[in-house]
Amino acid sequence: MEWLAARTHDGLNPLTSNEIGEFTFDGEPFRLMDPQRGIRKPAPFASALSIRTVWRSDETNLPYADHMGDDGLERYKWRGDDPDHPDNRALRTAVHADVPLIWFRGVGPAVYQPIYPIYLVGEEPAKQQFVVATDGQQHIRLGDSPLEEVMRRYLRSETVRRLHQPVFRSMVLQAYGNRCSVCELGHLELLDAAHIVEDKHEKGIAAVRNGLALCKIHHAAYDARILGVRPDLIVQIRDDVLEEIDGPLLEHGLKGLHGHSLHVPRRHAARPDPELLQWRYDRFLEGLPPSA
Repeated sequence: MEWLAARTHDGLNPLTSNEIGEFTFDGEPFRLMDPQRGIRKPAPFASALSIRTVWRSDETNLPYADHMGDDGLERYKWRGDDPDHPDNRALRTAVHADVPLIWFRGVGPAVYQPIYPIYLVGEEPAKQQFVVATDGQQHIRLGDSPLEEVMRRYLRSETVRRLHQPVFRSMVLQAYGNRCSVCELGHLELLDAAHIVEDKHEKGIAAVRNGLALCKIHHAAYDARILGVRPDLIVQIRDDVLEEIDGPLLEHGLKGLHGHSLHVPRRHAARPDPELLQWRYDRFLEGLPPSA
């Protein structure tokens, strides 16, 4: 996990399968992720080391339907239907041993966002799945008291922060070729995945079509309603800003982009949803915050 932290800039960037395969232990190659199966249990280990979720271009029909439960924790499906399959036993051992694992979440073809450490904190045999904690609060068992409801909301927000947000960022940036959709800046450390509709809103789907790859200045301008994007993918700068006189950043970095076309992914399914763009553009025109 220390090696992953160094290679991903503390979990910020994804890795390709080949890059993950570069890991060595005691000078020998050592697989962190199984390239064929979803669960990796090295022969010397008593429990699993990692789990994997594959990427699908249509963002639907994942073979293992991982999801968040009402308790704010994620789920990971068994391998097949047999509870005694060696891979399922390896995950069950991880539950009882309370050991940290790595979750490789697919964000593009042969590209994965490592999430670590995660803990398997329970099993739901009737649903053929394990319960996954991603925030370090792996020992908490929640009931129905008001305090525990607060903790449940905390766990949900932490799961979004530590798992969903990095995966969303990587998927969006991969779709846009790791370049800002407004100015085409290609420095990964200066890029964000901006939600068109905030994920807190009922329309804020966790999908690439609800995201834009934006550099930090254009992300801030988008959220501040200085910059808008029309449903026909044309960039708009607010009228009063267009009339301002200032330095080269304002002149070329904002005003100069007024009326330019947004750079979008080649893959049609990854392009921004026109209905979501319209919803957000209406708020830009009305001077409303993005979540209104």
